[in-house]
Amino acid sequence: MLKNVVGLVTGGASGLGKATVERIVREGGRVTLCDLPSSAGADLAKALGSNCVFAPTDITKVSDVEEALALTKKTFGRLDAAVNCAGIGVAFKTYNFNKNVPHNLDDFAKVLTVNTVGTFNVIRLSAGLMGQNEPDADNQRGVIINTASVAAFDGQMGQAAYSASKGAIVGMTLPIARDLASQGIRVNTIAPGLFDTPLLASLPEKVRAFLAKTVPNPSRLGNPDEFAHLVQHVILNHMMNGETIRLDGAIRMQP
Repeated sequence: MLKNVVGLVTGGASGLGKATVERIVREGGRVTLCDLPSSAGADLAKALGSNCVFAPTDITKVSDVEEALALTKKTFGRLDAAVNCAGIGVAFKTYNFNKNVPHNLDDFAKVLTVNTVGTFNVIRLSAGLMGQNEPDADNQRGVIINTASVAAFDGQMGQAAYSASKGAIVGMTLPIARDLASQGIRVNTIAPGLFDTPLLASLPEKVRAFLAKTVPNPSRLGNPDEFAHLVQHVILNHMMNGETIRLDGAIRMQP
């Protein structure tokens, strides 16, 4: 149960973030749903009731994240768990020799700005609000959970930008956990494999079926609530700290 837990979830209007928001509320917690103003976040928050509030947020903008945290404190009085699910991706090879065109540098930078810099922006500001909490009997004040990807470890062709951005999230998990240890704030990262998110839902059924078969066991796409279930466990398990957890059915991505 997540009774009395106050969470903040970025990318909370769809996919893994949405499942996390829904689980926190279902398990008795309260949550600030952060997503872009153009998202379905406002409607989802309204449907979930008074234990969920929507904060229109671009995670790369300092003022947006500060306002989301201010809303969290005003509405719920505290912050216990920040879950970073917001992210984007592009698919380009480093160099297209058929067209004699290199990977667009602005596209590469944008992916790293959103996925890595945006995630760190939420981490650094959320830690300040968590640090105001009174520590519990285990000297704990809160937990931060990030979303990487199996692409951080075995990225495919065309995933240079995405893999770099997710690899950076993996790389900063331990040092940030060490930075915040003295305040009783834990930091962990989940690296999901192939999950049944809106991105994959847009693919033809044949493609979805093929992708599902590439997962060794269970041989299917992950359910977003399975991701959210792991988020719940990480929130509750105080010894889980400084770690990146693959959640992928034993898949190893092929070139």
